[in-house]
Amino acid sequence: MNKIKSFGIIGGDIRQLYCARSALDDGYAVLVSGFEKCDEKMGIENVSPETAVNASDALILPLPVSKDGRQLYSPFSDKPVSAADILSLVKKGQPVFCGLEGSLPASEFSGIEHYFYGKREDFAVANAVPTAEGAIEAAMKNSDITLASSECLVAGYGRIGRVLSSFLRGLGAEVTVSARKSRDIEFIRASGMRAVNTGSIKGRFDFIFNTVPSLVFDRKTLADCAAGAIIIDLASQPGGVDREAAGIMNIPVYHALSLPGKVAPKTAGVIIKNAVYNIIGEEGK
Repeated sequence: MNKIKSFGIIGGDIRQLYCARSALDDGYAVLVSGFEKCDEKMGIENVSPETAVNASDALILPLPVSKDGRQLYSPFSDKPVSAADILSLVKKGQPVFCGLEGSLPASEFSGIEHYFYGKREDFAVANAVPTAEGAIEAAMKNSDITLASSECLVAGYGRIGRVLSSFLRGLGAEVTVSARKSRDIEFIRASGMRAVNTGSIKGRFDFIFNTVPSLVFDRKTLADCAAGAIIIDLASQPGGVDREAAGIMNIPVYHALSLPGKVAPKTAGVIIKNAVYNIIGEEGK
């Protein structure tokens, strides 16, 4: 990583500031832009977007890069920041590290060396821990019973499902996990938890945590398992729950998105930094 000595971090939420502070502590020169309205600057100079681009070896853009496909996601900026304007300033050989692919048209990155840290496996695995903790916090806040001794269902045995089910079991909950692959079913059983196929969920649960980004809890499945339950839906939009049917059945559903940045922004910022470092190491920057 001896070729890159400085980072310009433009836009984003508090995670990006923690990312900047961590990189600064590692010995890099760091400039941030788009944080005029943030009370906590963490001792980092806030400059114009143009200065951040021109004075840095590499850029780190937010997660997501944009929410409307035009403006950079910058909730702490005192004025809109055009993503196209920022990218037009990028110099040849100046890498740009972005959040999720697809939040800007691909044409905006034409001729620019860019990498999406948000789609990396190491990034996703690291974020599973704060996501699981945030899901548990949401369940505790919205229920009048303890997780200990409760009946919990975790739908999906991916990265988040594995961490979350383990945490719930550690809290003393009775945990059932759903999966579609027979291999995962056996892993769930080997971990001492009950297993069920995601396509045929039945039973009675106090808490249901969905991690599957497709419709799992339709009207029939809700009737089979969710009477009296609280549902924490962790899946990206539109989620995995028929919200209209749940409302008719009086089943509360909490769509909990972007939990790492909400419940553990410092950890989330370090995760972004580490993903960027890993890309730099792999690419020999």
